Amino acid sequence: MTPHWKKSAGAIAREVAAQPGTASAVLEAHLERISAWDPSVHALLARDEQGARAKAKAARGGPLAGVPFVAKDNLCTRGVPTTCGSKILEPYVPPYDATVIARLAAAGAVLVAKANCDEFAMGSSTENSAFGTSRNPYDLTRVPGGSSGGSAVATATGMAAFALGSETGGSVRQPASFTNLVGLKPTYGRLSRYGLVAFGSSLDQIGIFARTVADCALVFAVAAGPDENDMTTRPDGAFSLDGLDLSPGAGKGLTVGVPRNILKEGLDPEVAAAQVAAEEALGRAGVRVKEVHLVPPAACVATYYLIATAEASSNLARFDGVRYGYRASDATDLLALYTKTRGRGFGPEVTRRILLGTFALSAGYYDAYYRLALQARRRIREDLAAALDGVDALLLPTSPTPPFAIGEKAQDPLAMYLSDIFTIGANLAGVPALNVPCSFTGSGLPIGVQLVGAAAAEGTLFRLGAALEGAIGGERRWPELPS
Repeated sequence: MTPHWKKSAGAIAREVAAQPGTASAVLEAHLERISAWDPSVHALLARDEQGARAKAKAARGGPLAGVPFVAKDNLCTRGVPTTCGSKILEPYVPPYDATVIARLAAAGAVLVAKANCDEFAMGSSTENSAFGTSRNPYDLTRVPGGSSGGSAVATATGMAAFALGSETGGSVRQPASFTNLVGLKPTYGRLSRYGLVAFGSSLDQIGIFARTVADCALVFAVAAGPDENDMTTRPDGAFSLDGLDLSPGAGKGLTVGVPRNILKEGLDPEVAAAQVAAEEALGRAGVRVKEVHLVPPAACVATYYLIATAEASSNLARFDGVRYGYRASDATDLLALYTKTRGRGFGPEVTRRILLGTFALSAGYYDAYYRLALQARRRIREDLAAALDGVDALLLPTSPTPPFAIGEKAQDPLAMYLSDIFTIGANLAGVPALNVPCSFTGSGLPIGVQLVGAAAAEGTLFRLGAALEGAIGGERRWPELPS
């Protein structure tokens, strides 16, 4: 009999609907996985086992009835600490739930814990958390990706059936690629950002980690839709599973575009081989493959790190020791309160990005940097739309490399920033993208590829993802529990 922690979210919900008492057994199975795995991988921060047990006991029905999940620690959860992986918010306990958390709870899902992340979602490795580094379960010497690394690790190891993360430049898709998961960055505005602690408001999106495309689509259908508390949500943002074909033949007749012009340099050979394997697999599933052209991704990186840091500089100004979070106790005046609180509360990567963003917005440099970046963003959006004209989605690597070693890029910010070179474009354009597990390196490290679509084309991405999932085939390769 399949252990509860190996079951899909959909299967768990169906079992709980048929036998409500099953929810408690499902939860205990996942809590046992937490006890076994988390000391080695450090995926989780605050846990709410008591609250989870009460919710599981009360679970009766709903599309996610009794399904255990975790949420990245930059999503507000009523009564459960939300730190954003930062000392400056260590004492903060929100008085309300983020909209997506509330919607999942209403559908019967059970929040188990908050997941570790790079501080304020700034990083690509989960090494920037003030509370310690998360580790890749497929190789404990490697990073799980970031900034949503804890959410990815929890899902990959069976500590949760699915997880929520957030994406500003690739922070769901890249860790999904590194941990053998499906990872969705939706269209900007389809998932409410109410209750998500802001990093870059025009780029931030809540995303979903799951072990199958079907589970990812199920969670998305529950969470998506307009929200009166978030004026950036789309009026047409709701998503329905009705009529959605997720069979292995779901992609037949669709076309994917491959931007070969950006896949010639800087790509790890095993990642390049995975890209070819994905193209061939989709071809076997009846999907046509067509060559397209994209603007070089280095332009996306430069544009992104001007816009994202500028918005971070503005958004993080609120963390000053006055309203909530950490407050320096030895300040003698207001200026000292600000400087001591922020100097002690923020880590080096957050400090770096605040300084870069403040510089880009300062008098004399605004036009030369920030305004120019906004113009470049418009060009990138137009270029991506042109590449999608005539195809249903783009297919390209998620990360240029497999998971890298812990510490390998920690002292080289530019090398770390280039980890997101293939993911940033979708964030700048506000379009959806889906990582799908593809293969493993010779040493057993996961490699994913991503499908990028036009705005509101999540249904098409799910169809193509299911086709790729079916064409690759094989049993899920679980990470081995450390001795």
